Amino acid sequence: MSDVTRELIPPTRVSLGVAGLDDVLGGGLTADRLYLLEGTPGTGKTTLALQFLLHGAGRGERGLYVTLSETANELRAAAATHGWSLDGIELYELVNELGLDPDSEQSVLHPSEVELGETVREVIERVEALTPTRVVFDSLSELRLLAQSPLRYRRQILALKQFFARRNCTVLMLDDRTSEAGDQQLHSIAHGVISLEQAPRAFGSERRRLRIVKMRGMKFRGGYHDFILDTGGLRVFPRLIAAEHHASFDPKSVSTGSAELDLLLGGGLVPGTNTLLLGPSGVGKTTTGVRCMVAALERGDRATYFLFDEGLATLLARSAALNMDLEPHLAAGRLTIQQVDPAELAPGEFAAAVRMAVEEHRSTFVVVDSLNAYLHAMPGEEFLILQMHELLNYLNQQGITTLLVLGQHGIIGDVQSDVDLSYLSDAILLFRYFEAKGEIRAALSVVKSRVNPHEHTIRELKLTSHGLQVGEALADFEGVLTGLPSYAGKVRLLSGNPPATGNA
Repeated sequence: MSDVTRELIPPTRVSLGVAGLDDVLGGGLTADRLYLLEGTPGTGKTTLALQFLLHGAGRGERGLYVTLSETANELRAAAATHGWSLDGIELYELVNELGLDPDSEQSVLHPSEVELGETVREVIERVEALTPTRVVFDSLSELRLLAQSPLRYRRQILALKQFFARRNCTVLMLDDRTSEAGDQQLHSIAHGVISLEQAPRAFGSERRRLRIVKMRGMKFRGGYHDFILDTGGLRVFPRLIAAEHHASFDPKSVSTGSAELDLLLGGGLVPGTNTLLLGPSGVGKTTTGVRCMVAALERGDRATYFLFDEGLATLLARSAALNMDLEPHLAAGRLTIQQVDPAELAPGEFAAAVRMAVEEHRSTFVVVDSLNAYLHAMPGEEFLILQMHELLNYLNQQGITTLLVLGQHGIIGDVQSDVDLSYLSDAILLFRYFEAKGEIRAALSVVKSRVNPHEHTIRELKLTSHGLQVGEALADFEGVLTGLPSYAGKVRLLSGNPPATGNA
């Protein structure tokens, strides 16, 4: 085989045992290289390192965990909390109780004039005896203290790198960032660098994320990627890039289940678009969203409902009382309702849940109710709007019909939203309260549609035990967009009787 042909052969990839991280890396790490895994204490370095070794053990590869910072018993106990056994992995305590003996202090840990200190020599001897395929060295912070000088520390790391390169080992070296701020000499030595971070929040669980600082000779997905540390190990949620996901679909309008609402929308909802249901609390946004979803379910589509605000039992009871029973669709598996705790959620995790609904559950109709709780849970997220932009683009390109519920502050007068999503929405259905004949009533109108020539009228909305009623176009309506609408026209308002057409 010529040198040119040999260069064209792609390098062997090694999985880290974490599907999301392998996806970020484009398939895993390049085999037989040395990598730096850095992060402050508690970010999940040890857990990821154990997943790396356990995945190799499952493939029949020998693994070695060299530890200076934890005992073998501590490592086994940590693995047991995840339901793992480390029986197939060699655990080597580089400093045991003998290292605490004053008589042995200088013989084991003192950096001598020899090119490699005794500590590094012990690592080499252990690797030569075991001939592992995967090695974890935990941690470099201890080795840095033993070296006592930056020059000797760098020489030891370089010597280890050269040694492992000749032994066909893929090596993870852990560092807890206890060195001086800005010290990046290890970055230049390692073939790749994976950085783990965690940040506390004022309320809710801490936020964890990672990024690939560098990876020589391979393309990877840059930027930050959210991950969680839970029983069973790390779960990484690759940053969503909408341009990578395209699907063919029929962009023909489908019915909402109400003939009048279809007219208002210019024919109904269009697959591959998202519609924002905007209005004050209690005006009928959720009920309208459920009505549209039930119509899709009755056509045989599959749907996923992300429920942030109210309880699942409340939603089911209220929908059933309005002649929109969701239980049969849940029992048949066509509908999935996912109760979301926004205090425990990261944007990447939510995007992964949406992708799972589309790609695994095969949902073609998605409802997010509501965005208010999702936004409030992450007040410090700098690029949350951009994340929503990518998520909505992804759903549109997959041909999903998406409804977004966004509540506005206030009931009457100057109502406002937490965030302006109008430019991200393909259609906006605006809800408002109004007063007529001594009663508080609700009205709705379509103020934007990118895909249909919609009505510019205002129609009355009424919720009854027979379902959702949308009335005729109301003439002589004034002040709807000011938040203080009034009606003095001659078109008959909706009564409490069921609609004559039977459209609920």
